[in-house]
Amino acid sequence: MNCSCEEHSINMIRKLTAKNEVEMRLIAAELAKTAFAGEFIALFGDLGAGKTTLVRYFAEKLGADTAASPTFTIVRHYTGNELSIDHFDCYRLADSDELFAIGFDDYLDSPSVKLMEWSENVSDALPQSRLEVHISGSGCDPRQIELIPFGDEYERIAEKLEL
Repeated sequence: MNCSCEEHSINMIRKLTAKNEVEMRLIAAELAKTAFAGEFIALFGDLGAGKTTLVRYFAEKLGADTAASPTFTIVRHYTGNELSIDHFDCYRLADSDELFAIGFDDYLDSPSVKLMEWSENVSDALPQSRLEVHISGSGCDPRQIELIPFGDEYERIAEKLEL
């Protein structure tokens, strides 16, 4: 597991299992229920783990258009019913300098919810306060998911989740 800082409570780590896509959709919907302006969710996991699936269902719950992987554009913006979403995919980035070159600082200052895939590629750019979602598994295997909150606000979110 790759974390860029250690300011979280071990007791607050939530471990979940999604046996199928329906359960992944339920987890995404629960995360979206607690969404707030400026929220940052850093997604970690190998190819096929379900990061884009989680983002797609999260965006759907917020009333946004169909989310797709922004791999070739780095970031896509979706407008939801009450909140907007900036969906980053850092798979093709060599380092965080490439992320900052597209104006990442401005995104961090915006009120949108930020969901970032392949956060491990730019871990030094992640904000100190965030929710990390680590997903393992692929194909037809169940997904093991760890939610790791960094900061009081994210600890409250982890506590409130009805999973």
